[in-house]
Amino acid sequence: MWLARLTEMGLLRPSFVPPAPIRALRDYTRARTRLTQERTRCFQRLEKLLEGALIKLSSVASKLTTASAQDMIKAMIAGERDPHTLAALARTRMKAKHDDLVEALAGMFDDHHGELAQLLLDQAAFCEARIAQLTARITASVAAMPAAWGVDADGTTGPDAGTGPDAAALPAVARLSEIPGISPALACSIIAETGLDMGRFPTAAHLVSWAGLCPRARQSGPRTRSGKKNQGDGWLRGTLGQAAIGAARTPTFLGERYGRIARRRGKAKAQVAVARSILVIIWHLLKNPEARFTDLGYGYYQARTDTDRKIRNHIRQIQALGFEVTITKAA
Repeated sequence: MWLARLTEMGLLRPSFVPPAPIRALRDYTRARTRLTQERTRCFQRLEKLLEGALIKLSSVASKLTTASAQDMIKAMIAGERDPHTLAALARTRMKAKHDDLVEALAGMFDDHHGELAQLLLDQAAFCEARIAQLTARITASVAAMPAAWGVDADGTTGPDAGTGPDAAALPAVARLSEIPGISPALACSIIAETGLDMGRFPTAAHLVSWAGLCPRARQSGPRTRSGKKNQGDGWLRGTLGQAAIGAARTPTFLGERYGRIARRRGKAKAQVAVARSILVIIWHLLKNPEARFTDLGYGYYQARTDTDRKIRNHIRQIQALGFEVTITKAA
């Protein structure tokens, strides 16, 4: 009742409600995420089924979705039980693990295990087909949005514009895909959650706060506690978390930022910090269609380190241990 009364008096700011095309795109991307999660659960159940039959294939193969693992599972479903024959189905680098595969495939796989495994593979294949169908629909939906189109050098715009080397503005998906860790699929998911009109968020900090990637203030009198993240768009946070993990593996500024924070405060906080940095970049790229992502470089922090102060700090620490230090600059 209190919120309704404040709304009647005009004391509450309106909530962010994206336009109809963005809402439809959001439904598609969220459905694809659910199907992707279901496909992952199918392979997790398949791994548990194999473990119950004393088949330790996942301890040798990196994952059950590889071509070698799939061939071995399908052969066991077809009735093959000889571990040497199954291990001979390995491909490429898996051939070097023949002895380990023989040991891992010597289990108690029975006919009912094969029937259940086939059901799980069929379910995963069904999810895969629906994911491909939704991906095509998502790509078509984004291509139909004029705000997501690029601009050629002569000012021409359209679904296929902005793909040339001298384009004045790249398409929105291509612009976001230049950020480390963001693929075209993730870029479409981000657009579905934030929309293309950044005029709704006055600054990048407003977008970060709306997504729930900034800590909230927790203060009681003079006591200030470390704040947890706000409640925000969980779908957007999940997508940005995937992008942050992908960026952490790259030799870029975001990768270096993840490593520096992870060493001091842990991987979870580093992931949130990098996700926030990525969202700030996204706001600038969507705010100005002519902007392009430029990586600051892996040595950004090191290039801005005060060398003299760092030397003095190290000397002071060594002297505190009772040693005298003489510094000579290398030739």
